[in-house]
Amino acid sequence: MDYGNQTLLDELILIGLTENKTLRISLSVLFLVIYILTILGNGFLVFTVIVSPQLHIPMYYFLCNLSFLDLFFTSCSLPKVLHDSFSNTRKISVTGCLTQMNLVLLFGTAESMLLAVMAYDRYIAICFPLRYTVIMSWRVCNCITVTMWGGSFLLSILPIIAKPIVFCKGNTLNHAACEVLVVLEHACGDMSTTKTLMFFQGFLTLFSELILIVVSYICIIVSLLRIRSSRGRAKAFSTCASHLTVMIMFYGTSLTVYMGQARFSSKLKYISLTYGVVTPALNPIIYSLRNNDVKEAFKRILTKYSVK
Repeated sequence: MDYGNQTLLDELILIGLTENKTLRISLSVLFLVIYILTILGNGFLVFTVIVSPQLHIPMYYFLCNLSFLDLFFTSCSLPKVLHDSFSNTRKISVTGCLTQMNLVLLFGTAESMLLAVMAYDRYIAICFPLRYTVIMSWRVCNCITVTMWGGSFLLSILPIIAKPIVFCKGNTLNHAACEVLVVLEHACGDMSTTKTLMFFQGFLTLFSELILIVVSYICIIVSLLRIRSSRGRAKAFSTCASHLTVMIMFYGTSLTVYMGQARFSSKLKYISLTYGVVTPALNPIIYSLRNNDVKEAFKRILTKYSVK
């Protein structure tokens, strides 16, 4: 493709969250603590699910997948953000930037699909408890996993491969990471069609996922109201509340960033930190504190290894 007299770039500069050095270092310390908590929390949750036979059911299989996604999702950009906090240049190669952007899109899309699947899983478990193991068999779970990864690749990576991004509109990105919206602002040529397609693609994907989630939870609420035992109702609501909390944090911030504006404003880069940094760290805490099965498995593991 001919870009005329435009100079093609091979290196980019990330402005970051702030130019104030003291504030930048303070934020980097905070992010480092959050990143350590993310690795420890999700890693221990994955370990607990794997070594605890009582957790070898579809619900915790999907929770284990969520922890894996959170680990990779936050590791795509946060280590670079931490490195840049102590650097004066904050440079990144075009290849590195596009790789980071594609991985964030891949894992972010996969996580949004997984949250919708987890809502459906809770619907089956609560509304059809006697048929749960038949409907959500391991074969079905494996098919869902393959479909989730295949769908996220087709929706996030394939469009970028089909139309590669070339930079020529300035080398300074107003963000701490290579967010797709800010990247498109610096791409060569008219990207309005790409942005429009991305908007509608994202809207249809998120809309279909939200429809599945809303319908699932409407059925769950109706089913919960029919449960006579207050203890059984509380236990069912506890697992659903954990998922709802995570879902609201992830979808709320994602919709604000990607559906709210056509251009990526400086304010939205702070909102994007919620689903990119905060949510992956809070997920294992939310699920472990509000889930009695996970807490009991934690206690068994701690007791087992403390005795040794």
